[in-house]
Amino acid sequence: MFRSTIVSPGHCLLEQVPGRATRVLEAGKYRRVRDGRYLPVDLRQRLDVVAPQDVPTSDGISVKVSATIRWSVADPVVFVEQMADPFAQVYLAVQVALRDALSDATAEDAVATARRTLGPMLTTAATGAGATVGITVHEVVVRDVLLPADLRAAYAELVTGRHKAQAQLDAARAETAALRSLANAAKLLDDHPALAKLRLVQALPYGSKLELSVDGAPEGGRV
Repeated sequence: MFRSTIVSPGHCLLEQVPGRATRVLEAGKYRRVRDGRYLPVDLRQRLDVVAPQDVPTSDGISVKVSATIRWSVADPVVFVEQMADPFAQVYLAVQVALRDALSDATAEDAVATARRTLGPMLTTAATGAGATVGITVHEVVVRDVLLPADLRAAYAELVTGRHKAQAQLDAARAETAALRSLANAAKLLDDHPALAKLRLVQALPYGSKLELSVDGAPEGGRV
């Protein structure tokens, strides 16, 4: 009596029979061969994280960098038979590429630009390594680039100081503009006495008593 096996979509089975080449069984139903060994392989895309590692920069500071690799199995036979841990080949390639890429960069440049610039470089390195072990690397993304704790604190103080200095500068500019307006108004009142008297009357509170002198004779009134 024959035994059968079913292969689900997104997977395959490697049929290994002594004396024969390994056969790839794609999605479907198959009869098992006597003395055959069947190894399942997941063909779906997966994500693996490159653990945060300390990478030295050109200015002697170590930054902590982590990345994510999106990959899938391209050649199931090579993937299973070439190495015991084929993904380790890709993982190592990303680690080495990270160190090479940041060795000529300063810590500040690494933090500012690594997420935008390192991804394509790491993807190229990982793709070459993966091709030798039956893996297709779709993308490598840099997740985090962190400075040491003491440098993060110093950088935060620097940014705070910049904002405070900008706020003080803006306040000084506003005060200067206000003083300039007051000086212009004072000059205008000095040049036009009648306008100064009118402004004085306008500034008096409601109900105030105002006395005017006409040819030496005072006259009173309320405003």
